Amino acid sequence: MADMPSTARPRSNAARILTIVGFVFAVLALLLNPIIFGVLGVIAGIVGAVLGDKPLGWYAAAASVVAAVISLVVISALINN
Repeated sequence: MADMPSTARPRSNAARILTIVGFVFAVLALLLNPIIFGVLGVIAGIVGAVLGDKPLGWYAAAASVVAAVISLVVISALINN
């Protein structure tokens, strides 16, 4: 078989670590501060995806956005109650 050049980056350990950090920031955005940890989770997830951890990096970024939005809705409901 001929070796076909691959356009995808191979996954590195740094990519997996950043993806895990993105999921941790998503949980922290849900529990503590949605703005700061939500943004940090999105950044960590996107960088992890760009470095090669494709599906999980994007999932971490999306989880950070969803957690931040849910946390903001809960906080605003508690304040306006």
